[in-house]
Amino acid sequence: MNDPATIRRLYGRRQGHKLRIGQAALVEDTLAPLSVPETGALDARVLFGDDRPLELEIGFGAGEHLAGQATMRPETGFIGCEPFLNGVVGALGHIRDGGLANVRLHMGDALEVVERLPDASLSRVYLLHPDPWPKARHAKRRMINHGPLDAIAAKLKPGAEFRLGTDDPTYCRWAMMIMNQRRDFIWTARTPADFLTRPDDWPETRYERKARRQGHEVWYFRYIRQ
Repeated sequence: MNDPATIRRLYGRRQGHKLRIGQAALVEDTLAPLSVPETGALDARVLFGDDRPLELEIGFGAGEHLAGQATMRPETGFIGCEPFLNGVVGALGHIRDGGLANVRLHMGDALEVVERLPDASLSRVYLLHPDPWPKARHAKRRMINHGPLDAIAAKLKPGAEFRLGTDDPTYCRWAMMIMNQRRDFIWTARTPADFLTRPDDWPETRYERKARRQGHEVWYFRYIRQ
């Protein structure tokens, strides 16, 4: 039987198209000092050297949203987790171009980072356009399931926010069903506009723009940790 830790580690090294010379150099020169330490407990002091607020994005894609949030709130520390090297390259470019000193990256499974953080240490967690795993037999692999949500809830401060964005109707229905079963999160929406309109402090990503060009509706869910 394969070691689950090994599977997670290998997943974190997946790559799409071959990197160009400049992209490879960007990784070589900048990823190591921006990376979350591979072992040991984590907190704001370990990551940023002070006691600043912490937020975490699960699967940041090419990093547009992560960089946008970091730009808006330089006093907050942002942890971005993404298993695909090409996405990490995109985030590194945004960090370089924006001169951002408040971002740390983990190229791998976000739950590996979550479990190493102190309880009640995160001010926000973002999960934007996660893999929908559309087949019913794969539903247990979705991030919106009680196991991952238990881990996320434990690390969020009371009153902290969990944000979920998706353009997949199946995932939307699934997420609403699962989140409605929980008593540790309160959905903030009062009218349809509250989850059909992107909030001003929710930077748009290229994936979201592509979804809209294809005629997809996009849903924006905001939950408060009890």
